[in-house]
Amino acid sequence: MSNRYSILIVEDEKSIVSFMKTTLMANEYDVLVARDGEQALMMIRSHSPDVIILDLGLPDMDGLKIIRSVREWSQVPIIVVSARSREQDKVTALDLGADDYVTKPFGTSELLARVRTAIRHIIGRSANAQSLPDGVFRAGDLTVDYKKRHVYIGEEDARLTKVEYKIVSLLSEYAGRVLTYDFLIKNIWGENASYNNQILRVNMANIRRKIEKDPADPQYIFTEMGVGYRMVDGD
Repeated sequence: MSNRYSILIVEDEKSIVSFMKTTLMANEYDVLVARDGEQALMMIRSHSPDVIILDLGLPDMDGLKIIRSVREWSQVPIIVVSARSREQDKVTALDLGADDYVTKPFGTSELLARVRTAIRHIIGRSANAQSLPDGVFRAGDLTVDYKKRHVYIGEEDARLTKVEYKIVSLLSEYAGRVLTYDFLIKNIWGENASYNNQILRVNMANIRRKIEKDPADPQYIFTEMGVGYRMVDGD
């Protein structure tokens, strides 16, 4: 499973989707596409993209509604791409929480530059990347590399999925502290995610199979029964 940055394109115009998708994939981004607002909101929750590229003129709702909705529970970078060029449209989108605003038409270089800026914001928001001088967490043979977004056991890549990586990364940020199921669910899937820790438990079982020598007797991530999980203190 790839741990490259994932970009969700929310756009209904096929030619623009094709242009952006080809450009981004050629530059080694994983690309998802939503053709309308309802599909976009569903995919944001289910796939947790790293960056959203959002058109405002969607067939079923105004893109501003999506910005407003997402900002209730997530700080994922949102780049608006729109034919609306009035200053007030830009101000409204940015005031609602968009990170950037690009007016159509735009070229390859501009699109990639805006995406790179958004990704720098992701790295900058990571408390780990700010507080740890080399941008890594280590505990025994376990290494979490925040810049590469990979987890290693010894020299081997644990090959975590994006969601699994986010869980391990969050636990390592608070190493030594118990994180409740509710805290983990809201930080991984959003503030409005339903409190159902079954999906968290399934992901944790998969994580342990990948990073623990004996998943039944873990040495890195411990279960606090009925409460949550705790990452072992770092070295």
